[in-house]
Amino acid sequence: MTHRVFVGAVGADGNPITLAVRDGRFTYVGAPESYTPDATGAQIIDLQGKLVLPGFVDGHIHLDKSFVGDRWRPHRPAATLRERLAAEKQEIAAAAPMAQRADTLMRQTVSFGTVAMRCHVDVDASTGLTHLNEVLAMREKWREWLDIELVAFPQAGVMTCPGTVEVLEDAVRAGVQVVGGIDPTTLDGDPHGQLSAIFGIAEKHGTKIDIHLHEPGDIGLAQLHRIAARTQAAGLQGRVSVSHAYGLGDIGPEELDTIARALADADVSIMTNAPGDRAFPPILRLREAGVRVFTGNDNIQDSWWPYGNGDMLQRAMLIGYRSGFYTDEDLHVALDMATTAAAAVIGKADYGLHAGNEASFVVFEAPNAAAAVAAAPAARAVIRHGHYWGGPAQLALDPALLKDTAGTTPT
Repeated sequence: MTHRVFVGAVGADGNPITLAVRDGRFTYVGAPESYTPDATGAQIIDLQGKLVLPGFVDGHIHLDKSFVGDRWRPHRPAATLRERLAAEKQEIAAAAPMAQRADTLMRQTVSFGTVAMRCHVDVDASTGLTHLNEVLAMREKWREWLDIELVAFPQAGVMTCPGTVEVLEDAVRAGVQVVGGIDPTTLDGDPHGQLSAIFGIAEKHGTKIDIHLHEPGDIGLAQLHRIAARTQAAGLQGRVSVSHAYGLGDIGPEELDTIARALADADVSIMTNAPGDRAFPPILRLREAGVRVFTGNDNIQDSWWPYGNGDMLQRAMLIGYRSGFYTDEDLHVALDMATTAAAAVIGKADYGLHAGNEASFVVFEAPNAAAAVAAAPAARAVIRHGHYWGGPAQLALDPALLKDTAGTTPT
């Protein structure tokens, strides 16, 4: 049995906070003056004014694609999506084993404080379940440290890659919780066919849906209306997400208001990683309309782009930077997208700094959450289930805590 109390910390708003933990769960989170110690005694850990934030949730990552854990691979330009897909297959075939690369990236994300993620894995008639089996093995290896929701991602297309629908169903039977889609019009050329197939699998097997949608302008707008309508008709409110939804950054205010209402009514959530090379969904306007918006790292040092390290606090900073977030209130929105909002979308239970929840959090040298998002400090300490896990750059912490570990870290 472990009983410890973390004192001397500050919460997201910069006010003092005390966190009491017993057997890996919070028994108290709140103002120090309202905490009443119990009679059993506890180890007291003084955080000396440091900031505590909930563990991060990566709402969109590709563990099977990254070259982290392998040698550096210079980016290869491609003129079309099909060219990019062909180049990626060549590079992955020549890379270090997928298990090695995924394992390295998972360790890196955990060291930055990520506690859960939604991982998209290539699953189609040309790839089969090869990628999925590798990622499933890594998920099991890291299950004590990472909650991973898996998406069967048909990157090669659904209708234009015959046999993919059957493979997607095989992936669901293998343990995937989310069925994916991609650009039903511009890649597959059959929006009604792809959406019918994807929604059909979701209704049959009770899965969620997460569709990659890079389609621009009016094409993307029409697709979003189709997705919202199908979600309503299938009774899948709260279980459908659209990743990227670039077209929302291309349209005017009246069109945006109309589609935002449709998405909110259907409870279709939107994932954006604020990419550097194009317009993306206007986060604040969507949230004001009632649309859930969350974020993830997406691709990390792979065939698609050379950027990223798996740090969700850095991703929150990039969300704020690209969105023109300057006020503390807006910076808190960026953090929410990488924590609470993403946790809600993937269904992460017992999450957040509240009594009764899993006692996992991240410690920073920062006065409040807004300052942490704006600077994305590298130095941090990760606490999992009330125990010290580690961090990319060690902070000055109580020596007794530094000697403590929460079980065995995968090797």
